[in-house]
Amino acid sequence: MPERPRVLVTRKWPDRIEALMAERYDATFNLSDIPFGQEELVAAMHGYDAICTTITDRISADILSVENRRTQIIANFGAGFEHIDLAAANRAGVSVSNTPGVLTDATADLAITLMLMTSRRAGEGERELRAGAWQGWRPTHLLGTSLRGKTLGLVGFGRIAQATAERAKFGFGMEIAYFSRRPGAKDEVDRLGAQYFPTLDELAGRCDFLSLHVPGGPETRNMINAEILAKLPRHAILINTARGDVVDETALVNALTEGSIAGAGLDVFVGEPAVRPELLTAPNAVLLPHLGSATIETREAMGLCALANLDDWREGRKPRNCLT
Repeated sequence: MPERPRVLVTRKWPDRIEALMAERYDATFNLSDIPFGQEELVAAMHGYDAICTTITDRISADILSVENRRTQIIANFGAGFEHIDLAAANRAGVSVSNTPGVLTDATADLAITLMLMTSRRAGEGERELRAGAWQGWRPTHLLGTSLRGKTLGLVGFGRIAQATAERAKFGFGMEIAYFSRRPGAKDEVDRLGAQYFPTLDELAGRCDFLSLHVPGGPETRNMINAEILAKLPRHAILINTARGDVVDETALVNALTEGSIAGAGLDVFVGEPAVRPELLTAPNAVLLPHLGSATIETREAMGLCALANLDDWREGRKPRNCLT
């Protein structure tokens, strides 16, 4: 391995992290911050010892199986890794790492933000005001609903789900329920007073807010479909800070249009950055541009984590957050 391995950073990172990267590695940065296409990623496999990817980079089996590949490690900037074919990476002998844990608080904060914005109809109110259509205060104008005493249903019970539950329980007086493949750790369940539901159907029928905290990929694609949306009470609100493909967006548009649910707060979308026109025009939807981990503290922590994985690899150790 060269003394200063060649590293490609595929998107713009916080300035402090890029400076650290440049000190330690022969680093190339994507100054345009435009996502790379397949041809550019294939070329990178030939030209760099390491590639630092993000969710916008689709690292397929075709890319990983190129002849005369130089790349030995993909250090992903983010916790999610469904955009990387891990099986193909494993076959090719390419190490893949991610940055788990460091984005928990920021994403949980955003889930609560979406809950407040939808329940208090803040998106509708801001659009009305900016359009010059506000006619002044009146007793029944844009009435929303309080979080206190409502039940938050969590799909998944990992770190982000638990952090969201903590904020909801102790900050807003909400009741906590959850569905996951198995019951959570007893001490955490007891601390949150969380009720476990063995099926998603049962949970959907018992919650006022349904918040999604599962990874993307084939196992969870369209997990929230027309059947699950129909189980939700008419006053319920769907929150998604997970991955866009967890939700059947056609079914969601129908539910929002027909009023079978009260609203949705979405930070992620199928095929983003494109967003379905029907969602853009839905008055009862709050839409954010994938801001879950978008605090400077979190993005710097993600970069430091990715750097630590690279340093482990360079020094002959298994990266601390190795996936393959």
